[in-house]
Amino acid sequence: MELSELRTQMDETDGKLLEMFVRRMELSSQIAQYKKDKNLPVQDLRREREKLVSVAQAVPAELRDYASGLYSMLFEISRSYQNRLIGTYSELSDRVGEALQKTPNIFPDYEAVACQGIEGANSHSACLKLFPHANAMFFSSFEAVFTAIEKGLCRYGIVPVENSTVGSVTQVCDLMMSHRFSIVRSVRLRVSHDLLAKPGTKLEDIKEIYSHQQAISQCSRFLSGLKNVRVIPCENTAVAARLAATSEEKGVAAIASPECLRYYPLSCVKAGVQNTSDNYTRFICISRELEIYPGADRTSLMLTLPHEPGALCRLLNGIYALDINLVKLESRPLPGHSFEFMFYFDLEVPVYSQKLTQLLSELPGACDSFTYLGSYSEVPG
Repeated sequence: MELSELRTQMDETDGKLLEMFVRRMELSSQIAQYKKDKNLPVQDLRREREKLVSVAQAVPAELRDYASGLYSMLFEISRSYQNRLIGTYSELSDRVGEALQKTPNIFPDYEAVACQGIEGANSHSACLKLFPHANAMFFSSFEAVFTAIEKGLCRYGIVPVENSTVGSVTQVCDLMMSHRFSIVRSVRLRVSHDLLAKPGTKLEDIKEIYSHQQAISQCSRFLSGLKNVRVIPCENTAVAARLAATSEEKGVAAIASPECLRYYPLSCVKAGVQNTSDNYTRFICISRELEIYPGADRTSLMLTLPHEPGALCRLLNGIYALDINLVKLESRPLPGHSFEFMFYFDLEVPVYSQKLTQLLSELPGACDSFTYLGSYSEVPG
């Protein structure tokens, strides 16, 4: 049989499938009304499990996994449709609406902002990108930044969450589980790492190099080519620059941002020592209160799922059914729970979209717990 003939038959089959899909959704609508009248929950896990077993038994063995996947998606689509018809109430949706009304229309350019490190650190550069006239307050650790926000010492804080070369900043991801905050904006900062030392120092003179562990990882190729050089991690790249500037020993250098040359009496021994020139770090701006500024088109969530097969798949199917783009998915071990995880999601969806409202109303029934971290826009680097 020719390919054109096979495709003609496939089109005919698709037509029948669409007719049956429309009929199935009509029945789903009637079931939704029944559940609403009887005050029944939309999701019936027992019914879904029984249906998946019967589907698997009704098809050839080599098609069972595919059939189960198809029907899992159909369940999510039907459940999403029923939720929309019933209009499931969400207290969180009210909080989001209230925040949209209370938040000013213009993002501030002058505020007290908590940053990890000292002047010249990448967090400081990200801060100035978002707040040109910021009153930057410096703290020794990322945890201190979160604490400063919780205690009201600063209205905003800046922390890095991921790098295009080495991935997520796991320390910050773990801190996000134990602190109360909201994300109000994010920024991608192009990061360049230079080898800095006191004026007159040559590459062959260097015996020690200080830098932050993330920067060390991002410059691994350059560092692996050096001989008899000790690499020493420290709090951040700006602290590394200060150590190199104040050290009484000869041959001490730092891998740090070129911005540090504005603050410390150093010169550039070698520019651009990072593994790739396309090196970006994404920072989030956090606050204690929920603030949602106009144009917010990204939403972040943290959640835990039932420790059972298919839990994550069902959630992802639900997001897909709503046609929401998932741009980041990160998992981190839950403290005190062996082999159980917290999942961090970044979703690309306007805060004004009905899709987001519906997702927020469905999440309580789809996971054990979840935290809405905020809706915000991202400033390009």
